[in-house]
Amino acid sequence: MKQPVTLIGLGPMGQAMVKVLLDAGHPVTVWNRTASRADDVVARGAVRAATPAEAVAAGELVLLSLTDYAAMYEILGPVPDLTGKVIVNLSSDTPDVSREAARWIEQRGGQFLTGGVLASAELVGAEPAKVFYSGPAELLAAHEQTLRLIGEPHHVGADHGLAQLYYLAHIDLFLVSLAAYLHATALVGSAGVSAQEFLPWAVDNLTTNPLVLPAAAAQIDRGEHPGDLGTARMMAASAEHLLEASRAVGIDAALPKAIKAHYDRAIAAGRGGESWTALIDVIRDPR
Repeated sequence: MKQPVTLIGLGPMGQAMVKVLLDAGHPVTVWNRTASRADDVVARGAVRAATPAEAVAAGELVLLSLTDYAAMYEILGPVPDLTGKVIVNLSSDTPDVSREAARWIEQRGGQFLTGGVLASAELVGAEPAKVFYSGPAELLAAHEQTLRLIGEPHHVGADHGLAQLYYLAHIDLFLVSLAAYLHATALVGSAGVSAQEFLPWAVDNLTTNPLVLPAAAAQIDRGEHPGDLGTARMMAASAEHLLEASRAVGIDAALPKAIKAHYDRAIAAGRGGESWTALIDVIRDPR
């Protein structure tokens, strides 16, 4: 029989995880505050636990898919003994909160892995899905075969906060890119250009990042920012024009204003002749 798994938290992500585990033949025990949310997965073969303690007792591997880590304390608080349990928290929160959670679980006899899932519910278990894990590497290795069903696992370090940091960095890129796309679409839309007309150009722009980022990463790691391929001062001029155009057509200018502020601070610090990558120092030290 395949490894029994407990999953606590049956929002869209939790339900998707239960389904891929059941499809792979794992016995799955579930618990959710609103018990009716388990109806669909119970109909598929999951076992509904009456209490969190009953759910935890069902097997060694316990997955949490909750709104945040505060919910973990509320749910597992009444379960004081976690000896022999491996708690894998796939909820989103901050790195420091994850580190404290690991200590809390370990004080109760359990072992802890932080997980950050890079997938929407419909992609759980599909090829694009990836999950960052941090904590003991041997703990991930022991349960990798099961956890791989959710998404391709990537161990990013022993520090329990690292998986959250990697996850949030990806959210940073994702949310800012989406906001930039919407702002750009609104900008050209002010002249009657439809989103569909602009789409190929937006896609082309975003797909140039793989060509630009390797050189940028090398400069950042070296701490050297030669301005031969585009200086911060040049970029600042473009940011100024973007800000002026946004204001002129009456669309929200908060995003270009924030971008321009970074360049302005770099220039004020005497970095205008260096590459745009010199802004990393402005971002690292916001004083």
